[in-house]
Amino acid sequence: MTTLIDRYVYTVLRRVPEQQRTDIERELRASIDDAVEARVGAGDASDAATEQTLLELGDPDRLADGYAERPQYLIGPEFYPTWTRLTRTLLLTVLPIVVTVIVVVGVLEDGATFGSVLGSAIGSALTVAAHMVFWTTGVIWLLERTGSAAGPVLGRRPWTPADLPKYEPGRITAVELVGTLLWPVLVIVGLVLQQFTFTDVPVLDPANWTFWWPYFIGVMILEVGYGIWLFRGQAWNHTVTAVNAAIGVLFAAPLVWLVTTDRFFNPQFLAGLHWGDVDPDRWLTFGTLAATVIGTVWGVIDVALRAERARRGRPGQVPGTAPMI
Repeated sequence: MTTLIDRYVYTVLRRVPEQQRTDIERELRASIDDAVEARVGAGDASDAATEQTLLELGDPDRLADGYAERPQYLIGPEFYPTWTRLTRTLLLTVLPIVVTVIVVVGVLEDGATFGSVLGSAIGSALTVAAHMVFWTTGVIWLLERTGSAAGPVLGRRPWTPADLPKYEPGRITAVELVGTLLWPVLVIVGLVLQQFTFTDVPVLDPANWTFWWPYFIGVMILEVGYGIWLFRGQAWNHTVTAVNAAIGVLFAAPLVWLVTTDRFFNPQFLAGLHWGDVDPDRWLTFGTLAATVIGTVWGVIDVALRAERARRGRPGQVPGTAPMI
């Protein structure tokens, strides 16, 4: 059972060096237990005493920074947690959207090449990320030094125990399993059917049946096994992140190579397409590359984020801490 005190202690410990966790946990739990017992002895209910004790201790992120003696000079300790959360949110949510838009616009431009689109995406990502960090830091630094108005502007409110992570299991549900298995099944079915049913000639290069198309079917079977592995009780963690990234690379890397070397689409299929002034080869090539790269990167990021959230919030033992009851 994960108690409110467990959740508070684990939230503090996740931000301190591992070698300090045992001593800090012992000290913090003893301090909390003494304060709760004193309040209960004075007539408070146990739950109310626990909540009031944690309220007095305050934001666990700030407490952890104090234990770790982590310097916070540019942004003061009152606003440092706000700055880290806001910066992390911008980099992990807004930045991928901006890069995706830039890639799509680049693909649609006349005369664009794969190298130019990729270079533009990387350059833009670095520039936008730098601006996000700079302006977030600058604005919070300025607001912090303007006085009491900074809190309402930043949407800051007093920390409460309700803000603690839930520490819930990080496993996939049956519905998520269906979604995980649907993609590889559709790829395998589509790969086989395109050879015979979609058009008079195969969409994809038939020469690749000697190796690459069976290879991709094998990778999709690995994807199916990965989904079942998750469903059978594997929590989100760094091992899951690594396996997911490896499968993504196994799928995306050869596919990108085939597309960029004109070995992916069937030349006879492309010759039969007539889109007016639009070059179908160019559109299909860039579209496939964009979908592959963006889909793979997002898949890796999504699982990495789930693993990180699970690391901060799943009901398991934090390294260096006592087992949960």
